Amino acid sequence: MSDLPRKAVTRTAKLAALPLGFAGRATWGLGKRIGGKSAELVGRELQQRTAEQLFKVLGELKGGAMKFGQAMSVFESALPEEVAGPYRAALTKLQEAAPPMPTRTVHSVLAERLGEDWHDLFLEFEDKPAAAASIGQVHRAVWHDGREVAVKVQYPGAGEALLSDLNQLSRFARLLGPLIPGMDIKPLIAELRDRVSEELDYALEAQAQRAHAEEFADDPDVLVPAVVHQCEQVLVTEWIDGIPLSEVITDGTQEQRDRAGQLLARFLFSGPSRTGLLHADPHPGNFRLLPDDPEDAEAAEGSGGKGGWRLGVLDFGTVDRLPGGLPATIGDSLRMTLDGDAEAVYDLLREEGFVKESIELDPDAVLDYLLPIIEPAQADEFTFTRGWMRSQAARIADLRSPAHQLGKQLNLPPAYLLIHRVTLSTIGVLCQLGATVRLRDELEEWLPGFVLDDEPLTEEDSAAGA
Repeated sequence: MSDLPRKAVTRTAKLAALPLGFAGRATWGLGKRIGGKSAELVGRELQQRTAEQLFKVLGELKGGAMKFGQAMSVFESALPEEVAGPYRAALTKLQEAAPPMPTRTVHSVLAERLGEDWHDLFLEFEDKPAAAASIGQVHRAVWHDGREVAVKVQYPGAGEALLSDLNQLSRFARLLGPLIPGMDIKPLIAELRDRVSEELDYALEAQAQRAHAEEFADDPDVLVPAVVHQCEQVLVTEWIDGIPLSEVITDGTQEQRDRAGQLLARFLFSGPSRTGLLHADPHPGNFRLLPDDPEDAEAAEGSGGKGGWRLGVLDFGTVDRLPGGLPATIGDSLRMTLDGDAEAVYDLLREEGFVKESIELDPDAVLDYLLPIIEPAQADEFTFTRGWMRSQAARIADLRSPAHQLGKQLNLPPAYLLIHRVTLSTIGVLCQLGATVRLRDELEEWLPGFVLDDEPLTEEDSAAGA
């Protein structure tokens, strides 16, 4: 690939081929049914072939199409196993890599942004990219002061490509929907489109990463690499080694999976409270599992998942700015739901706009809808599995189920859209990991409203105090 395909006609043609391919496979599916295959079996084959073409095109295009593919990939846990299995490798590949930018293009961008003598800033610079993703690629290097660094270089034309792709994909949302049962694709694309301009701005990304790096500088569980240098189209940060979470998902030990899951949940809920920012791109390619002592990874693994591993966090291009931390409404509604207080939950949801004024729902039915979803917060520890994720998706996607009928009448206020997507994506990753997580511990520690500050004393408490 010579460069990021940015001519509108070229990119549009590739994306436009997607619905044509879907139509062709639909015709193929009809022929199969006439030939005697069951509709269910044909549906699975159709879904699989659709996914194969979709992710092939997304991977080639990078830009917004690639970003959309990454956003969708964390939801593969919700797909039926017989469908998800054959292309899980393709999904993982989307999370980690894309065809690289030519060396001459990389050098051209560096010369333009860092100066013709850009080589003098580095003791070493590897031309072969260490990672390639949606809007840029990363090169390993050694900064002039001896620090190992990651040099992120933005693809020329990335901004134009992002917006063009997402505008095209929004037209095909109805066709893409069947890939993720129970997931409304159109708002996802609209929300991504609203965020891409921020992700293109490396100054904003550097600002968000510095805030996290300073806050987590002495944290025993989370490592955020420091920003070394930033200018337009180029971001230089400290390099961190470690096991990509995508590898933990495919080959990690149970200890590694559990530890990664616990730390991922901790980072998700503690970040907004500590920095006023929510890392809003939680796909596995943005996380690394690092041993406390780089010289002794085996000792870390032998710790039984209780410690010894840290979570390295990358890519702060997409963040949600939450100066007061996560809204207390989330913690309040979770606590009330767990307490079984249907009326209080319903009143709060109406107040916040999750239930529109023009709609009347049965509070007990709303409670029944919510309880299975928040099951991980009920127990002291919960094992996230693809099976559990699929059962939740199927419950909501089944047109005949009360959950589907009620879900259609709920509303998601714009202020909660990104928080909702990040939470769902994180749960998707936890299910991919198959991790056992003490989620309730993290909620009690970091989620405003989940624990009442001044709970009234019971008679037993009073007696004990006396």
